[in-house]
Amino acid sequence: MSAPAHPTLHVAVQIDRQRQPNRWEDWRFRIADVALDEGQFGTQPRLLRDDGHSASFLHPGLPVTLFADECEGYYLNLSSGAPVWFVMWRIDEADPARAWPECVTLSYHEAGRLLDAQERVDNLPLPAAVRDWLQAFNDAHYHPEPKQRRRPASFRAPGER
Repeated sequence: MSAPAHPTLHVAVQIDRQRQPNRWEDWRFRIADVALDEGQFGTQPRLLRDDGHSASFLHPGLPVTLFADECEGYYLNLSSGAPVWFVMWRIDEADPARAWPECVTLSYHEAGRLLDAQERVDNLPLPAAVRDWLQAFNDAHYHPEPKQRRRPASFRAPGER
């Protein structure tokens, strides 16, 4: 049996919400945790706790899929010294007391594209087991482009400049 073309794992994201953390904000959200989800969290988002001032919500079943054409982004994440999950999340415009994660990625490049698109992206440390899984995939699929020396324009023929 061969390895899947696009290895995938599933995660659950915990989002914490705080009511009126200061006089300028009605709500503040933060990504509190990303945990491996092997089905133990169910399939629907749920409230973990709510004391009236702060609350925690769990959003299970988010896929994290690896693609060979994203390997440079994985490499940059792995070589940063502190690899992370990148979590893109949104706040409901109709109900600003509600937020949810949209996607989770391990690619530095994909996270950058999301940030360029004005999305909210937070990161959390990557566990060693997931780092090793990502490293094994990257070792098998990442082949950096060889560096090519460019000749200064003054050494090229006028028609090649």
